[in-house]
Amino acid sequence: MLTLFFVDDLPRKVGSTYEFDSEDSQHAIRVLRMGAGEIFMLSDGQGKWSKVKIFAVKKKSLEVEVVETGMQDPLEISFTVVQALPKGDRLKECIEMLTEGGVDTIIPWAAQRSIGKAEKGVEKLQVTAREASKQSRRLFIPAVSDVASTAKLIELIAVHDLVLVFHESATSKVSEIVTKKYFESKKVMIIIGPEGGITNEELELFKSAGAKVALMGRPILRSAHAGLAAMSAVNALVKVW
Repeated sequence: MLTLFFVDDLPRKVGSTYEFDSEDSQHAIRVLRMGAGEIFMLSDGQGKWSKVKIFAVKKKSLEVEVVETGMQDPLEISFTVVQALPKGDRLKECIEMLTEGGVDTIIPWAAQRSIGKAEKGVEKLQVTAREASKQSRRLFIPAVSDVASTAKLIELIAVHDLVLVFHESATSKVSEIVTKKYFESKKVMIIIGPEGGITNEELELFKSAGAKVALMGRPILRSAHAGLAAMSAVNALVKVW
């Protein structure tokens, strides 16, 4: 696939010229060694894209011509992953993996047993999602919300068609819960707990609000890795994959 970069002022007219002069353009020049005649993709991060061809390389920018434009429609199902705050830099790792897995919205969650904090701020986490989107060649950059409380998550459960909480105490496998009746779901939410686990109180609150408690498998995954595994399983079960 062609190399992808995001710009705020996406050129959309075929045959028009555009000066690509962001930090990414310097990366393209110095690291990727792009030269005249090469073609790459630009996107606004919301599905619109333009294929461009380089006709001049400057010191810090690329002069390009738009050769094709288009729009990628979003999937019919939107995926939200609630990720309890992990320790250290693992939240960054979570966002990278969830972005690659196709998530639409990431909600950091201050669970009772969360050790970590969103110390770098939401803005830097959004940058992580943007960079991971470039790497995985996806045209939609996922949204990263502010840190949510348990009470906020209970409100959100009500507006989703399917909500799965992954917990080792579950008696039903995810494949037994996500059956044909959920194939038409438009909004799916997955809740991943912290390293110390979701408390019984939190679990009961989620269940009372309508969430389904699912078992992922015998091995207990790290909190930072569980979200991608859950996304993979659900994507396959609802026939997105």
